[in-house]
Amino acid sequence: MKASVLAATLAATSVFGAFPALAQEESTGFYGNLGYNYVDAGAGFKFSALSARAGYRFHQYFGAEGEAAIGVDDDHITLSGVRVKTELKHSFNGYVVGFLPVGKNFDLLARGGYGTTKIKASALGVSAAGSDESWNYGVGAQYLLDGQNGVRVDYTRHDFGSGNEDANVWSLAYVRKF
Repeated sequence: MKASVLAATLAATSVFGAFPALAQEESTGFYGNLGYNYVDAGAGFKFSALSARAGYRFHQYFGAEGEAAIGVDDDHITLSGVRVKTELKHSFNGYVVGFLPVGKNFDLLARGGYGTTKIKASALGVSAAGSDESWNYGVGAQYLLDGQNGVRVDYTRHDFGSGNEDANVWSLAYVRKF
């Protein structure tokens, strides 16, 4: 009788002990985001962009993602009495991401990485484009409504060390976990 109780206890312990490992496994894997970004690039430049992210969550707390964004509207500023049209052409960025699960299907996140951004300006029939690299860092949160589909909000700072204005990017995105 003692042997049966001991065997049942050991079996139950091993089954229940596996649940944290299963929960951790379920939180790993590929994910994607499609979203809208509002970009405040300083010096009066404000842009809207559509973004796509693809990432892989290696562990419950750690992942990596790539991001591509294209501008979807123009902005205008006036320099020395001349109206200048500005456009965000694209932005490509790579990040390491830290996740902090704080509830069922709810994560806080922090990310840091590196990227490049291209902006075009035109006035009086003349145009010029330029790219600059930045170190990027930010925070956000995501909630999966059904375990696979959800929403993510985040803020990311693009720190252009070249003396150009830094950019603040706010994002709202649809999340899909694969």
